[in-house]
Amino acid sequence: MNPRQKRAASPPTEPKPSRLKPFKNRDSLGAYIKDPESFSASTVISHSPEFVVIHDLYPKSAVHLLILPRDPQKFFQHPFVAFEDASFLDSVRQEAARVQKQAASELRRKFGKVSALDRKRSEALDADDDGDADTVPDELPEGRDWGKEIMCGIHANPSMNHLHIHVISVDRCGHSLRHRKHYNSFSTPFFVELDAFPLAEDDKRRHPAREGYLKSDLKCWRCGRNFGNKFTQLKAHLEEEFEEWKRI
Repeated sequence: MNPRQKRAASPPTEPKPSRLKPFKNRDSLGAYIKDPESFSASTVISHSPEFVVIHDLYPKSAVHLLILPRDPQKFFQHPFVAFEDASFLDSVRQEAARVQKQAASELRRKFGKVSALDRKRSEALDADDDGDADTVPDELPEGRDWGKEIMCGIHANPSMNHLHIHVISVDRCGHSLRHRKHYNSFSTPFFVELDAFPLAEDDKRRHPAREGYLKSDLKCWRCGRNFGNKFTQLKAHLEEEFEEWKRI
């Protein structure tokens, strides 16, 4: 009986480096910029040589997208500096207009069925799906203008190192909106609308810490009610406002 030959021991395998290893913490958006194709379509919505568009990993509203410029000369600049370049600002605005339409379409997909302003449009679409030609109008009703429910801008003091532009619905009811700073970062002048650029040199929004935006009283974005520092009460109120808002 021939003795079994021992197999040569396999050389130890090197652990594969994590895809996000070079892009930890405040640099984590860099992973999407570097290799957007390595992420699923549920994370990266679109990408081009100039921009990557992703779902925010920690959404603060029902729809929350991020636009990531890929220009290495720009993506580490503060937005106040980057947007002083008129040509670059124009390209960002064009991309933002496209992404805002996507965000509005996503709002309609989520809430169009329950919106009173979208009811006739939804009924027409349902009739078309059912093949009921007698009830399908020649032109689809416009319905609710969901584009008016979208904000687009940046934070005066960004939490991430790579330049990013928020495209976010107005509801502030995302599951990751968990404390006062989260809310005020989208509900005070700390959030600077893209249309405000370029900023004047003496614009107060250039000094968010001095102005104390994140420490401001919590005020409902919709009705203006002041909750002081009572975030839990505000959060409950926002849920009520959300139910009314989506049914407009």
